[in-house]
Amino acid sequence: MRARLALSLALAGGVLAGCAEHAAPPPVIPAAPVKAGPEITVVATPIPMDAADPSKVSAEGGFTYAGGLVLTSSDTTRLHGLSDLRIGAGDVLTAISDNGDVFEAKIQLDAAGRLAGLTGGKLFPLRGLDGQPLQGKRDADAEGLAVMPNGDRLVSFERDHRIWLYPAQTDGGWGTPRPAPKPSTILPDNEGMEALSAYPAAGPDAYLVGGEEGEVWLCRLSADCKSLPPQSGPDFTWGLAAFAPFQGTAVATLHRGYDPIRGWRSIVRFISDPTLPAARQRTAASLHIDGAMPRDNFEGLALSSSPSGAIRIYVISDDGAVSAKQRTLLLAFDWTPPPPPPPAPAKPPKKPVRKR
Repeated sequence: MRARLALSLALAGGVLAGCAEHAAPPPVIPAAPVKAGPEITVVATPIPMDAADPSKVSAEGGFTYAGGLVLTSSDTTRLHGLSDLRIGAGDVLTAISDNGDVFEAKIQLDAAGRLAGLTGGKLFPLRGLDGQPLQGKRDADAEGLAVMPNGDRLVSFERDHRIWLYPAQTDGGWGTPRPAPKPSTILPDNEGMEALSAYPAAGPDAYLVGGEEGEVWLCRLSADCKSLPPQSGPDFTWGLAAFAPFQGTAVATLHRGYDPIRGWRSIVRFISDPTLPAARQRTAASLHIDGAMPRDNFEGLALSSSPSGAIRIYVISDDGAVSAKQRTLLLAFDWTPPPPPPPAPAKPPKKPVRKR
């Protein structure tokens, strides 16, 4: 036994010595510290309204183009598939992706108040009910984002159709989620709850949910969801993609359409009150993203105020659906609502009829 052990040790020593002669060189240590954590550098390349006429800055229908960016990053392969966004205090952009990530950055404006760039980029995973990062497309396909009046976030997912509430943390972080009410309906695997928005006009815990085929529900954290009139696109090639809360009862909707001939098109509409019957709803304005304008699969919509006091509209694209030619675009448009009509003149009081 000892002889065999000695022979084995000798053979092992010879093998190790031979391996040492041909061992791989030691790893090269980076010259500078390697960045760890969620911070990423975002390259924001300006994109004109019209590539054939870069000086063109106006859109039709009372809207003005306020700048656009193509977003890329060499720090990560996951800055893709952005599905919805919100703009918070200090022009902080928060977006979610259908890979189960959260993207945050601060919007930079130029001297004229136009969209010029992004700084302070961060990318981190959404977490599940167990507090661990979501894994796999079926669990992580986030499509809609709502920020409630108290700062809590709602995220809608498709494939595994659900809505989760992420409590706001004191440091601005995302707490461990819990399930939130969702429509009790059967949804197609990849055509789920695309549109999601807080709806304070119906209460502090109210939110709107929209399916890709135009179905709409009013939900509350404290109650079940109820159906509302649908918000349909111009034809069957269009799908409902996003909601954004507007003034009072009004809401902005985003529809996107695609076919091989016309390519991508998008429409942003301002709807007076989505809870009313369809015949009583009024469209205050419509922004058509078509023609020579920068176009892609716009899925996210957010509203804020421009430095001049106009309504600032942001749309963001999911670049992974149809073609390798797609890009992650962030576009901005400004719109000033027309003043309300003057009140009707008061009618003179009727003269009393004297009885004879």
